[in-house]
Amino acid sequence: MSDVHGSGKFLVGIFDDDDVVLQAVKEVKNAGVRIHEVYTPFPIHGLDIALGHPRSRLGIAAFMFALSGTLTALAFTYYTEGFDWPMIVGGKDPYSPIIYVPIIFELTVLFCALGMVGTFLISNGMGPTVKPLMYDLRTTDNKFAMAIDLSKNSIVEGDIEQILKDSGAAEVNVKQF
Repeated sequence: MSDVHGSGKFLVGIFDDDDVVLQAVKEVKNAGVRIHEVYTPFPIHGLDIALGHPRSRLGIAAFMFALSGTLTALAFTYYTEGFDWPMIVGGKDPYSPIIYVPIIFELTVLFCALGMVGTFLISNGMGPTVKPLMYDLRTTDNKFAMAIDLSKNSIVEGDIEQILKDSGAAEVNVKQF
């Protein structure tokens, strides 16, 4: 069973406080342990930087989806009003993009929203047939979990467990996927 979340044997440290888990990430990384991921019930400011995640490029994708929506709306309105069914009212131009601003705006938002939902699902390996890996069910409520893939660390399991406890973990569990 291999997916984006990883598979194998994991050491999971459970933390009770967001400040403690943020400090623990720094301590665990300084000890030379490679962290697989940290799961939290709410976003923690600075956690992505502490974990070393690169800056997201989702803004570029959002801009491209929005631009495609804008261009589609402009092309659609130009084709329908300029070529397919031109209506000349009062001697005015058959096509004036100013009157189509609401349509252009709505298609821009629609393309961006649908594109970002698709991008999110694909980039996170989510779908109707994918079973999520839950390292600890309490991370959806009030606990913080730091997952460490033991196959990607050269440090012994017992030493990693001690490092987690020393950095403030309330409990440390082994999970097999």
